[in-house]
Amino acid sequence: MSDEKHDPKVAATERDETLPGEVEEEEVVEGARVRRRGIYLLPNSLTTASLFSGFYAIVSAANGMFANAAIAIFVSMVLDGLDGRVARMTNTQSKFGEEYDSLADMVAFGVAPGLVAFFWSLNSLGQVGWAITFIYVAGAALRLARFNTQIGSVDKKYFVGLPSPSAAAVVAGLVWCFHSWEPSGWLTALTIVVVGGSGVLMVSNILYNSFKDLDMRGRVPFAAILLVVLMFVVVALDPGTVLFSAFLIYTLSGPVRSLFRQGRRHPVER
Repeated sequence: MSDEKHDPKVAATERDETLPGEVEEEEVVEGARVRRRGIYLLPNSLTTASLFSGFYAIVSAANGMFANAAIAIFVSMVLDGLDGRVARMTNTQSKFGEEYDSLADMVAFGVAPGLVAFFWSLNSLGQVGWAITFIYVAGAALRLARFNTQIGSVDKKYFVGLPSPSAAAVVAGLVWCFHSWEPSGWLTALTIVVVGGSGVLMVSNILYNSFKDLDMRGRVPFAAILLVVLMFVVVALDPGTVLFSAFLIYTLSGPVRSLFRQGRRHPVER
């Protein structure tokens, strides 16, 4: 009897079965269903790194290192943006990767920002503090679930509701910007508004620009590179303040645009 018959992988292949712990997916390739086993290493490694950054943010906040916690959330944002692009560039998209990315996003952009804000400021409010935190965490969970169900059915130019990475960025930017300040009433009130407001905006029907219609491959004037250099210089001067201000403007752009559209619509109706 040959060695191949004793090989569990060969035997599982002949019986069309999946080994314990092995992932199997079905894909449609040129009209035919193809079964693929295993996972793609490169994009899922980036997703794991994003998950680790979110977990590190929670641990850092629990130990009072709020600046490190906020930075870790921004690092997670960068890694989350890379894993999808790398998967598309290398043609390694998979259903497993999509589900894994959603779970990692829930930790990095849902649980981590909420707990960082709670450990930093909201824990002094008692039950009100954890209630505001839960509003944010629940909003992130609902936002991610709705996003997964709306893929391919909404206009790619817009996001319905505030994207969870942007909500995480405005919360992390707030903590990074004011982490060295002494606790005060107005700062606690600002934290309540930012954390609770971000949670509500994530589950709202307000449209946000996705910027997916920007052509990054086309030619631009040479002076455009100077603007990019200037942008990096401004961010490097005070990263916390600049990032918090930028994402706060983006967060407010949705409600402002919605009010502007309603104001234009009512005179026409009258």
